[in-house]
Amino acid sequence: MMFERFTVQARDVVRGAVLARERLGHRNVGTEHLLLALLDEQRSSVAGLLHRAGLDAARVTEAIDRRIDRDTEEFGERDAEALRAIGIDLAAVRARLEESFGEGALEAPSPPSARRRLFGGWEFSGRFSPRARKVLELALREAIQLRHREIGAEHILLGLLREGNGLAALLLAEAGLDPAELRRRTLDTFREAA
Repeated sequence: MMFERFTVQARDVVRGAVLARERLGHRNVGTEHLLLALLDEQRSSVAGLLHRAGLDAARVTEAIDRRIDRDTEEFGERDAEALRAIGIDLAAVRARLEESFGEGALEAPSPPSARRRLFGGWEFSGRFSPRARKVLELALREAIQLRHREIGAEHILLGLLREGNGLAALLLAEAGLDPAELRRRTLDTFREAA
């Protein structure tokens, strides 16, 4: 499995993304949560690179909050306003569904309890968005392309840059960062370490 190739630091980044998701009250780990974890200096060797490029966790969190309401990813306040404009009260719809089908009827099903333990006993749940899973897959591809035996935080950043369509990519663009330049700087960190 791919996660066996993750360095301790890369595993910390994945754990950090899960914690960011929980802290923000989102349902799934998205590319934005991976970006937040990469910005954490205690978890990620690329945090300094991202900080020097002009990113910080507080600004990224603010930008995420503007786009995704806490406790939901499916329907934010803008969505609720748009539905109200056409006569649909989202809160009333949710309440009726829960009245009919029980509290939590709209929640995603819990992952099976027999999950494989990874990352030193930490359980990897299926609560990763398709884009976040793609970033982790691309991190593996980056490591293979660079002929690295392990996947580190740098590879996760390269995967994030290569994915290029998630919320993290949008946040990087809004911050004025050039993905090609950030990729070049990330690759330079490998050369400096060698």
